[in-house]
Amino acid sequence: MDPITIALGLAQFVPGLIRWIGGDDAETAAKVADQVVGVARTVTGKASGEDALAAVKADPALALQLQQAWLAHEVELSREETRQLAEINATMRAEAASDDGYVRCWRPTFGYAVALTWTTTMLAVSWAVIADPAQAPAIIAALVNTSPIWGIALGVLGVAVVKRSHDKTLRP
Repeated sequence: MDPITIALGLAQFVPGLIRWIGGDDAETAAKVADQVVGVARTVTGKASGEDALAAVKADPALALQLQQAWLAHEVELSREETRQLAEINATMRAEAASDDGYVRCWRPTFGYAVALTWTTTMLAVSWAVIADPAQAPAIIAALVNTSPIWGIALGVLGVAVVKRSHDKTLRP
């Protein structure tokens, strides 16, 4: 069994564990899954994650010990998360306080660039489909292949717009 599967099995005994392994970041989920399996192996004294899971399922006292051990570990994870958020927020505050016009305006600049690129792309695709309708399936397939790039760009733009709106409400 892989560590994430074992961690999900242990989640029934450790409330709040899903918060750490259920997100979109697969790398972080795998890292936390390895950590929880390690904690379970330490608590149970078993050599493998599967054996640790079986031991926790069989013994309520081990389940309680696992909860307590994980809570201590979770405090460290929360401290690291808090440190990362503080660093991100400090960067954003420095950006907002900057006297450099471009640093303050990178979000609107990015928004205009995405809008211009999106409009240009859609106009080019529309023109190409109208000019050569036989190529429409290939053109649309090529456009679909770019959707991850657009997903990232539009996601960044969405966060920038929301954050900028929040910044404006905080101004005196």
